[in-house]
Amino acid sequence: MSLPISKYYFTVAEYERMGQAGILAKDARLELIEGEIVEMSPIGSRHAACVNFLSRFLNRAMGDSALVSIQNPIRLNDFSEPQPDVALLRLRDDFYRAAHPTPADVLLIIEVADTTLEYDRQIKVPLYAKAGIAETWIVNLPEEQIEIYAELTGDAYQTIRHFGRGEEARAHTIDDLTVRVADVLG
Repeated sequence: MSLPISKYYFTVAEYERMGQAGILAKDARLELIEGEIVEMSPIGSRHAACVNFLSRFLNRAMGDSALVSIQNPIRLNDFSEPQPDVALLRLRDDFYRAAHPTPADVLLIIEVADTTLEYDRQIKVPLYAKAGIAETWIVNLPEEQIEIYAELTGDAYQTIRHFGRGEEARAHTIDDLTVRVADVLG
């Protein structure tokens, strides 16, 4: 006779309390995805350089019209709090001191993928769509392209476009946000 395996799914509140209580190591690279605590991959130099470029580029491009958040939590719902590589957020006077941003605060999410490409495509992009994030990008380092997911209908993106070296990636939801793919890839 076999018994069904039970899983316990953590809420964001429980996850954050575990962090405050010291149950989760302070330097652990973790995020909560659909109630499960997931260890994030180590950041390689190419990944880090790409995030650094995007941070500098987006801060200049957006100026005072959005907040560029780097590898910080976004509370998608009661069971998911990922830490995207880059999030463009609506400005708030408190810089989100009172609470982590929610989907209503997010203008654009960018994930930089090297070893996590399939995870980002199959888990994180659908998670962002289900949460109502209007646009998500994956900087696909292995294939040297930027993938743009946009035009949300229900809980799925209707438009998926790929831009390679020699092309410019243009945001769907942010006017005049364009970046040369070669500059992002380095």
